[in-house]
Amino acid sequence: MVLDPGHGGKDNGARWYGVSEKTLNLDVAKRVEILLKKRGIPVVMTRRTDTYVSLGYRAQIANRHAGAVFVSIHFNAHSNRSIKGIETFYISSKGRKLAQSMQKRLAGRINTNDRGSKKHHYAVLTKTRGVAALVECGFISNHWENRRCSTSWFRDILAQEIASGIAAYCNTL
Repeated sequence: MVLDPGHGGKDNGARWYGVSEKTLNLDVAKRVEILLKKRGIPVVMTRRTDTYVSLGYRAQIANRHAGAVFVSIHFNAHSNRSIKGIETFYISSKGRKLAQSMQKRLAGRINTNDRGSKKHHYAVLTKTRGVAALVECGFISNHWENRRCSTSWFRDILAQEIASGIAAYCNTL
């Protein structure tokens, strides 16, 4: 299992209302790592600190681990601040199953818009040879969702459902 906390270092990702996406991504990824390890699933992280890692290098890390499942963790933003919700992205049919496994659990537990699982050609997904998905944990451009994403208890819930979705997918292999 390779976890990728999106952005980092010089790449903040989205930044709204004083909240940086890169910080939220790393926090949730570390929480997911702990939960997966408790389930006996070994985890490799693409970054553990606020450092910049190129998209190509993130994929290289994943590709070094044959058969690894790759999940990139993000928070979303939009110029229309009323948009909110959780969505997952994939490239392959196996990636679709992984994305849907996480999306189903997140949407079932979190009171927000279920934006579904969609095919999208993000570089980090197209460059990864194994099963890969990218999860967007909420829109930090939406003031209400930003406040919720900024809380530790909510990031715990996100981590629980992401880890549960990953574990369920891994159990089907």
